[in-house]
Amino acid sequence: MTVPLEFPPTVLREYAVLADGERGAVIGPHGDVVWLCVPRWDSDAVFSTLIGGAGVYAVSPVGRYVWGGHYEDGSLIWRSRWVTTDATTECREAMAFPGAPGTAVLLRRVIATDGPARVRVVLDLRAGFGKQRMRELHRDDEGVWSARAGSVRLRWSGGERAEPSGDAGLSLDLHLAPGTHHDLVLELSEEPLGDRVQPEIAWQATEQAWSDAVPGLGEVIGRRDARHAYAVLRGLTSSGGGMVAAATTSLPERAEAGRNYDYRYVWIRDQCYAGQAVAADGAHPLLDDAVRFVAQRLLADGPRLAPAYRVDGARVPDERRLTHLSGYPGGADRVGNWVNEQFQLDSFGEALLLFAAAASRDRLESEHWKAVETAVAAVEQRWREPDAGLWEIDNRRWAHSRLTCAAGLRAVARWGATTTQAAAWSSLADAIVADTAADCLHPSGRWQRSPEDDKVDAALLLPAIRGAVPTDDPRSVATLAAVLADLVRDDYVYRFRQDPRPLSEAEGAFLLCGYLAALAAKQQGRDVQARGWYERGRAACGPSGLYAEEYDVVQRQLRGNLPQAFVHALLLECSVRLATHP
Repeated sequence: MTVPLEFPPTVLREYAVLADGERGAVIGPHGDVVWLCVPRWDSDAVFSTLIGGAGVYAVSPVGRYVWGGHYEDGSLIWRSRWVTTDATTECREAMAFPGAPGTAVLLRRVIATDGPARVRVVLDLRAGFGKQRMRELHRDDEGVWSARAGSVRLRWSGGERAEPSGDAGLSLDLHLAPGTHHDLVLELSEEPLGDRVQPEIAWQATEQAWSDAVPGLGEVIGRRDARHAYAVLRGLTSSGGGMVAAATTSLPERAEAGRNYDYRYVWIRDQCYAGQAVAADGAHPLLDDAVRFVAQRLLADGPRLAPAYRVDGARVPDERRLTHLSGYPGGADRVGNWVNEQFQLDSFGEALLLFAAAASRDRLESEHWKAVETAVAAVEQRWREPDAGLWEIDNRRWAHSRLTCAAGLRAVARWGATTTQAAAWSSLADAIVADTAADCLHPSGRWQRSPEDDKVDAALLLPAIRGAVPTDDPRSVATLAAVLADLVRDDYVYRFRQDPRPLSEAEGAFLLCGYLAALAAKQQGRDVQARGWYERGRAACGPSGLYAEEYDVVQRQLRGNLPQAFVHALLLECSVRLATHP
């Protein structure tokens, strides 16, 4: 299966993402929607040129142009902007927000900003990751198109003058006078579509909903970026409270390295990071969403809590290859995730930290306290077991996992526990820290990764930040010093050393770790250094202000799936915590 040559893949920093909570669309610099799954985040894609499939929805200027764009403040409403030799054209685009669970509505408004606009529109829906073409194509008396592709129903308004274009779906040439605009509305669902969406009403509702959803935030640095991070997290969060780790699958972390994963699921750990970041500023709705989803999963699965779930709480499907697609250059396509077979101990500790953060904002209800007790019981039962750890590799007794549980126990002991519970949970935390110190304390005085692995790991900054040990604990001070001495290139922080090669040859810098360095430096009173790590991390994005998991320091490119939720979460938390005095 071939991708149209006029819409080749581009580097990740040039993509924007629209999201409505239930699904996300990826838009390239040519106005090409290259990725969208319907009806749910982890459904099959109907536009998949991003990963080598077919199916695209493009609004592109005619002739030579240069591209730019930006998000409207505090929203995921994107404005593509093209400057041609004689005009400037914009396309305002959004998923109608908040999204209905079963129906996707993509709003696109072409605007002749300066001079006349000439654009070409192509709509080629291909369900099943490009396998199923449009059929039953019909234009009614009002010029509204309808069709089906696989199980997906389509309705498209605004393209009344479009014509079938061979195997490439529908094609339309638009000519707009200066100062005018033209609306295109695409509705997609597996169920019969209701009343046709009216663009003016949908735009007004979407603008208002984003205004209501994204708070102004209190005392923060980088306010625009902090609010954008909140908007990204909201866009990735479904009506059931679950926040997917990213909108995409299979975007490679390293070309031809085999590290291509499906992140269209809810990782418990990532959701807890987001909830804690939000709680740092206030009792915002995303905190309640995180608490609700994590509590439900704990109450349902107890000590068998999975690391990740679908947004509806169901099991993540087994990983499989999509062999009919060529993949994003350097990658191979996969859906599902093998994380469904893992045990990750630190998820329980992160859940307890989330609940404690909610309690500190008076957002922990009585039914949530049952989830607290369930998580504590799971830690009591399983803390000695090897687990896959934060980086989801081989099972070991990872120091980070155990120390994170200790941090969670201490946090909930301070917030809402009875005197008896507080004493018992603090005692258990002490025992876990002592056990970890017995087999994971490096001779230099810092924490090491596991009893079998004496390397330093940036993940070991997090338990100290969260209170597993006192702020001035010499082991924490030594760990931060070792991370900055051994895991930094060009002021970007890596997870750990994969092998003897230079850091940048093994993988990209891990943006999460840079923000952990900022928080750790802030905790130790090194405010200027903390601000430096924060600003370095903020720089690792493209025009859209979106962050992937990794950053290729040498080529200055994003690597991995987009947008990576936990990176935006830690950016938000740093924006809040670095703005305040200790």
